[in-house]
Amino acid sequence: MPEIFRLEGYVFFFYANEGNEPIHVHVRRGGGYAKFWLEPLELDYAKGLKTQEIVRAEIIITENLEIIRRKWHDVFGT
Repeated sequence: MPEIFRLEGYVFFFYANEGNEPIHVHVRRGGGYAKFWLEPLELDYAKGLKTQEIVRAEIIITENLEIIRRKWHDVFGT
């Protein structure tokens, strides 16, 4: 599970076996989690996160999109 970064209690990461899917990122905070597609930025699913936590995660993703893309390409080579 390649971790990209941690910020404000959120953990942003990939699963190592998901390189065959379009570029996306998983987010975990406390007992909740979510998955966001990146192109275009869109929530795929979320469980156990409050609406404001999902919104904040999306803002953090937007602010760090290039870091996430670079890490995706480093890990999956696509």
